[in-house]
Amino acid sequence: MKYFVNIICAKLIKGDVMRSTVTIKKEILDRLLKETKTKSKASAVREAINEYLRRKKIEKIKFMKGKMEFDLTAEEIRHYER
Repeated sequence: MKYFVNIICAKLIKGDVMRSTVTIKKEILDRLLKETKTKSKASAVREAINEYLRRKKIEKIKFMKGKMEFDLTAEEIRHYER
C-alpha cells in the first residue's frame, strides 16, 4: 500500500503568496525533511523548489559557455567602475 501526504505549500513570488496542494509520497517527503533539516513540510518543499530552480539557472549559464564574446577579461569585469 502506498502512502501519500497532501500538503499545502506557500511560495513567495514577488511578494505574493501562491498556495498549492500537492500530493507527495510519504517516503519522499520524509527524506526531504531529513535532508533539508527544515521545521515544516512547506519550508522543505520551498527549499527543494528553490534549489531546483537554482540548478536549472546554472545549467542554462553552462550551456551558453563559449557562445558569447567579451572584450574584457573576467578580472577587468570584476573591477569595472560603473
